[in-house]
Amino acid sequence: MSEVKKFPGQPVLSQILDVIPGSIINTAGRKHKSNRYYKRLPLRVHLVSLLYGVFSYCNGLRELCEGMLACEGKLVHLGLDKAPARSTLSDANNKRSYQVFETIYYELLKKYHSFISDSRLKGLSIRNLKIIDSTTIRLFSDILGGVGRKPQEGSKRKGGIKVHAMMDAFSGVTEFVRMTPARENDQKFLYHLQVPPNSWLVFDKGYYAYQKFKKWIEQKVWFVTRMRENAEFHVTKVMIDKTRQQQAKGVLKEQYITVPIRRNGAVVERLKLRRIIFRAEDGKIYTFLTNNFTLQPNQIATIYKNRWMIELLFKQIKQNFPLRYFWGESSNAIKTQIYCVLMAQLLMVVIRKKATTKKSFSNMITVIRLHLMSYVELLYFIKDTYKAWRKANGQSINFSP
Repeated sequence: MSEVKKFPGQPVLSQILDVIPGSIINTAGRKHKSNRYYKRLPLRVHLVSLLYGVFSYCNGLRELCEGMLACEGKLVHLGLDKAPARSTLSDANNKRSYQVFETIYYELLKKYHSFISDSRLKGLSIRNLKIIDSTTIRLFSDILGGVGRKPQEGSKRKGGIKVHAMMDAFSGVTEFVRMTPARENDQKFLYHLQVPPNSWLVFDKGYYAYQKFKKWIEQKVWFVTRMRENAEFHVTKVMIDKTRQQQAKGVLKEQYITVPIRRNGAVVERLKLRRIIFRAEDGKIYTFLTNNFTLQPNQIATIYKNRWMIELLFKQIKQNFPLRYFWGESSNAIKTQIYCVLMAQLLMVVIRKKATTKKSFSNMITVIRLHLMSYVELLYFIKDTYKAWRKANGQSINFSP
């Protein structure tokens, strides 16, 4: 039997880690003094171990550590002398502040943002569109407070952590994240946002804060949301009214309105906004609210239509990365794992763009998971797996259908 040729170079995980500049890890470590207060597991070894767990979809620290034990002959390529002990990794997850992983994530985003951003989105004439939403990760513990109904006798109350996110529509990654107990109101997230003038924000009816809307008007930050059914408003001008036309689709009505800002129950100011009623192709009717008075009303509807992108992002993250079980019960350990998952998603977006592959995100993740410690040329392997494998093994390639 002829000897099977191996791919030269580094294992797949090592090539993924090469996308993270060492200077970013070192600078973040110095900023948060991460190695000063926990020396048993250096920051880089900690990060490599957690990313191994994320990419290999480990549901617990035992799986993670035992999986790395099986790769001990290859760990030198990752900069590790040996696999970390489970107790050591558990202590590090609890003691090393999650903020250092948060810093690494944002620095990576800053480095690769322009590279992964598309110049335009289909049907949109605007730039700098941000999408806001939240997703709840349920936990059977009281780590961050209960969520949902009171449990029956003998059962556990579901705890949960809510991940509030602002996604950049042109890059497909999360630009700002805030994690809170699941019971916290979504509106509070708006007050933590800092976006430049002429940015566009889109969000659903859960984010309703007239005081923040007023600030955005002053800062020339535009938003699109859906109007609540019970919202109080006064019509000042009707621009379009097609509601009497049978079978009309698209923009049915466009109005200029005012909404009351109250303090202690009394109206102290009225906010000028724009109300658009839109009928979609499937017949559903939507009522949009915006503070922009110049963009065409059908463009406002298109902007809101792109809100589904963040739902796909949450689905992509939850389906392809380990967030059903956590590698620690402390708030710090959970937040650390979530930032490592966000980091892995960002790295995959960067690598997918470099490989110019037509593979779906989930298919690419599956290929990487199966070959995480294999010696394959990552970009070539992702782009055309079969062709790369045959070429590496000296086999002839049949291009016939």
